[in-house]
Amino acid sequence: MIKGIPVKLYERTASGTDTFGHPIYTETPVTVEDVLVAPASTTEVLDMLNITGKKAVYNIAIPKGDTHDWQDCRVDFFGTSWRVIGFPQQGIEENIPGRWNQRWMVERYG
Repeated sequence: MIKGIPVKLYERTASGTDTFGHPIYTETPVTVEDVLVAPASTTEVLDMLNITGKKAVYNIAIPKGDTHDWQDCRVDFFGTSWRVIGFPQQGIEENIPGRWNQRWMVERYG
């Protein structure tokens, strides 16, 4: 049986702007259970690097029914901080077997 791990997601909330008018965010940690983590393939790493300039390290699969906003958020797992990059690959929950239907890529943070 496949089992995910708990991942700490830092949800971002706009809390103001800096002197240049750029938003300032406050991060609130939330633990999301049963997240699958797998290394990104060489092809995925190169594609993401060519498209965005960011080096993907892992793929994370999010459980069905999750309503958190993962885009550009920081996540912690394996004792390290990561940043979610790119856009999700997501399917229709009813048509996908298993407990996960959304996949994101992460890069090393910091």
